[in-house]
Amino acid sequence: MHPLLLLLSSRTQLLVEHAEGYAALVAAEAGAASTIWKRSALLNAVALCTFGTAAVLAGVALMLWATVPPQNIQAPWALWVAPLFPAVVALACTLCARVPSHPGTFSQLRQQLKADMALLAEVSQS
Repeated sequence: MHPLLLLLSSRTQLLVEHAEGYAALVAAEAGAASTIWKRSALLNAVALCTFGTAAVLAGVALMLWATVPPQNIQAPWALWVAPLFPAVVALACTLCARVPSHPGTFSQLRQQLKADMALLAEVSQS
C-alpha cells in the first residue's frame, strides 16, 4: 500500500492539520499581496488624477498666455508653476507605484509546496 494512503487512513488528523496550515499560509500571503495591490492601485489613481489636474492647469495657462497681452500679465512665472506641482506629484506617485515593495509574493507558499513535493517524492521512492 502507498505510504500516503496508509497515512490518510491511519492518521487523518495530521493531514487535516497540514491542510489547515496551508490555509493559514495562503490567507497570510493573500493578505500581504492584497495590501501591495491596494497601495499600487491607490498610487496609480492619485497619479492619474493629479496628471489630469496638471493637464487642465497647463491648458488654462496656455489659454491665458494666448489671450492676455504680455504686458498685462502680473506674474508670468505663475503660468508655469501652477501645473508644475500636480505634475511633480503625478510623477512621484507613478514612480512609487512602480517600485516593488515586496518582491517575493507567495514565496513562502512556493517553498512549502516544493518541500512537500520533495517529501512526497522521497516517500514514493521508498
